[in-house]
Amino acid sequence: MSKQEVYNEEVKPEEGFAEGDVEPNCEGASCANMADDGTSTIDEMADENGAESAETEQVDAVAEALAKAEAEAADWRDKYLRLQAEFDNYRKRTLKEKMSLVESGGENVIKALLPVVDDVDRALAAMEKSDDVEALRGGVRLIAQKFNEVMRQQGVNEIEAVGKEFDVDLHEAVARFPIEGKSSGEIIDVVQKGYKLGEKVVRYAKVVVAE
Repeated sequence: MSKQEVYNEEVKPEEGFAEGDVEPNCEGASCANMADDGTSTIDEMADENGAESAETEQVDAVAEALAKAEAEAADWRDKYLRLQAEFDNYRKRTLKEKMSLVESGGENVIKALLPVVDDVDRALAAMEKSDDVEALRGGVRLIAQKFNEVMRQQGVNEIEAVGKEFDVDLHEAVARFPIEGKSSGEIIDVVQKGYKLGEKVVRYAKVVVAE
């Protein structure tokens, strides 16, 4: 074949490319890399979209949890304020009732003692007019009995002492003497009577104790 025929021979496009297409200028690994770069770019965009979606969901969850916590905190604060107000009212009411009870209790005792005071006044007046000692003694005994009864009604009782064993919870020893026929610790005399209000000692009995 002559050189002129070679030059004039029609160049056929490579199989797999249509006429008018430009064959990509790549060989082997270069074309493969171009294909891989396109796929990885799409994957990266998908990953970024997924990450943004997950981050948005996390933010929404945190915001929802925060709102719920704030609502619970407001509810507990309201309960605390209500409880504090109720306790303050209870304290004031209890204090008022206690003061009223003390006042009414003192008033009741005074009312119970007034008849005894009246008897004492009458006994004093009788002493000025009468020389009958036995009659005066009898009147004083009646007044003492009446007074003791009023005390008993108010819950006040005398602490027993003479002949009893010395008890530091009830008695106060003012003297100790060795007494023949008496056991050590036995109370032999009372210097001042003691009294209890219910189970509470309001005054210890001052006693003399045998050694």
